[in-house]
Amino acid sequence: MFRRCLNIINSNRTCGSIAQARLLLEKELDTIRAAGTWKGERVITSKQGPHINVDGSRDDILNFCANNYLGLSSHPEVIQAGIEALQKYGAGLSSVRFICGTQDLHKNLEKKLSQFHEREDCILYASCFDANAGLFEVLLGPDDAVLSDELNHASIIDGIRLCRAKRFRYKHMDLNDLEEKLRESQSSRLRLVVTDGVFSMDGDVAPLVGICDLAEQYGALVFIDECHATGFLGPRGRGTDELLGVMDKVHIVNSTLGKALGGAAGGYTVGPKPLIDLLRQRSRPYLFSNSLPPSVAGSATRALELLLASNEIAQSMAAKTMRFRNGMSQAGFTIAGTAHPICPVMLGDARLASIMADDMLKLGVYVIGFSYPVVPKGEARIRVQISAAHTDSDIDHTVDAFIQTGRKHGVIS
Repeated sequence: MFRRCLNIINSNRTCGSIAQARLLLEKELDTIRAAGTWKGERVITSKQGPHINVDGSRDDILNFCANNYLGLSSHPEVIQAGIEALQKYGAGLSSVRFICGTQDLHKNLEKKLSQFHEREDCILYASCFDANAGLFEVLLGPDDAVLSDELNHASIIDGIRLCRAKRFRYKHMDLNDLEEKLRESQSSRLRLVVTDGVFSMDGDVAPLVGICDLAEQYGALVFIDECHATGFLGPRGRGTDELLGVMDKVHIVNSTLGKALGGAAGGYTVGPKPLIDLLRQRSRPYLFSNSLPPSVAGSATRALELLLASNEIAQSMAAKTMRFRNGMSQAGFTIAGTAHPICPVMLGDARLASIMADDMLKLGVYVIGFSYPVVPKGEARIRVQISAAHTDSDIDHTVDAFIQTGRKHGVIS
């Protein structure tokens, strides 16, 4: 009888704890809704591309918020390569790489990525988030230091938190502050300067020439995250380091297969072979995650082959980007960044950004409002992204829709 009563008491306590946790969670969710920063998920009922179908919308919708920079997500050759890999290699490996999860498909892709970036070797991950999570803990110890731009991507920040190195955060793209942090960290064994090549929220390009000069002066290594540059920045689309002429001065590059290179999934690190070898031995996201699915590796390989064969697609980006930026600026909108296809339409107010995005959808344009915590408070925006697959007509229609919506809400006159 005593045991039964004790079980009832414990059961009641558990139910009470669950109810309390539920109330706390609902309260937090209500706070997000009240602040106007709730992130809903629209449902797309077609494949990714410049024109999509959205659940609840009857007409064809222009998509201006995908990371599909080169339009390769729906490229027929990329799709076909994925189908062929699926048929030949199966749906997946049901294994991590070092057990029975490495196919010639993976090794071929790693070789091509090394060739593309002109680095010694490459290691694949399930995502670039995993690549960032797996790098710093392996490379840096308590005697080392990491110097990170304050606006680096969340995955970089989380990856740095996993390592035991001394941490220095320098002001956004501020070379004077970086130099001060380099002076402060001179007693460290290894020092690694860490920056996004392109910062995803503002589309601004890191001052890599100055960063590399300082790193050389103070004996530091340089790491860049190229997720929003690989495939389309630089004369051959190699990225920010090629754009700024410092490919030989950047030591480690992390990037993604999930944006310009087919858009499916996957990330990677390219760099010195000893580093890549060590990552294969100790990088936890690599050691404890399933191999990249064959269809993803196949489609990414074909996307990469298209870029290695020709830079024509990448070169088409600049004119389309400036067409949108110039049209919006002339209309009176504030567009952050410079010449990158990430074109943030700055609005300030989170609720305004969300409402304007909804109104844009009614006009046939799919865009999304970004607000805290994705961007700092008071810096809400609609982040527009230009794709090589957009036509001039697509861009002009979107500018006209912004003008109509902006006037409605008093953003422009």
